[in-house]
Amino acid sequence: MKKVLITIASILVLVGIAVQASDLIIESKTQNYAEKDSKIKFNGDVKVTIDDLKVVGDSADVNVVDGEKLETATFYDKPYAFEIKKNKKREVKANILKVSLISKIIRAEGDTQSIVFDGKTPVVVINANTQEYNTKTGVMVATGAVTMLYKDIETFSNQAEITTDKNGDLKKLVLIGNARVKQEKNESLADKFIYEASTGNLTAYGNTTSNAIMDDGAKLVLKSNYQEYNQKRSVFNASGNVRIWYQDYYAAGPKVSLYPAAGSTKPNEAYFIGRSSITQGVRTIYADKIKMVMKPKSFDAQGNTRTVIKNIGSGTDDNVSLGL
Repeated sequence: MKKVLITIASILVLVGIAVQASDLIIESKTQNYAEKDSKIKFNGDVKVTIDDLKVVGDSADVNVVDGEKLETATFYDKPYAFEIKKNKKREVKANILKVSLISKIIRAEGDTQSIVFDGKTPVVVINANTQEYNTKTGVMVATGAVTMLYKDIETFSNQAEITTDKNGDLKKLVLIGNARVKQEKNESLADKFIYEASTGNLTAYGNTTSNAIMDDGAKLVLKSNYQEYNQKRSVFNASGNVRIWYQDYYAAGPKVSLYPAAGSTKPNEAYFIGRSSITQGVRTIYADKIKMVMKPKSFDAQGNTRTVIKNIGSGTDDNVSLGL
């Protein structure tokens, strides 16, 4: 999970098309203006340039307000927008692109795809039904079947919100609705994820599940209402109907913290706080505090401990009896 957060942070720093106040240049084979429509229409090899941003398409129109102010440029028939700065290239493809010349908002609609290149190598790909970037606030919002791909890391959500600062550095990432972060065989699922770059915390809300594949191939599953992961310390905190499955262990409680072994980022020690339980086979131990270790496998229960062994007898003559 630590690698997931670091790579997500690094790729999202690159995402976003900034437009500052500048001249607008529009080239095309034909241009015509009808005052009653309050639109200037462009056809044939339309090229629009604003600073480093260029938009290319077959046709476009620009709304005119107050008889002279240009408001929104709309490009049709699968236009293509791109920006090149040094060795980085950002491109956006969609069925329709809208560029607000007043609010500085760029909106892509229909089968949208954003790609960031480092040289000729694509480093991040974002697909969604719509993508909208506000160059004033530094917020990019993607909606509708949102996927982000970076090498072997994938994220899925109904909506994604990315906030950057004035330098283009990542401040915050929010994944909303059926959200999932996946890397190879490891994945986390939740109703909502929030990543804060300043603290390095990834917080998951609602129906949260984390699946981790340990170094020996064993699978650890953590379910709860709330989870928080700190990438700097590789520590998980979870609360609300917490459950952990690991090999033949099943543990449950109100709160848990998981810590890695020395030199590893994988969870190895789980500390349950509050009335908790751990089950192995037919035996269940209840206690106020439980420590569960994955490797070497062990557990320690403390505080008002109670052991329950299920199905120790079935009522036949072969069972142990006190003879009462």
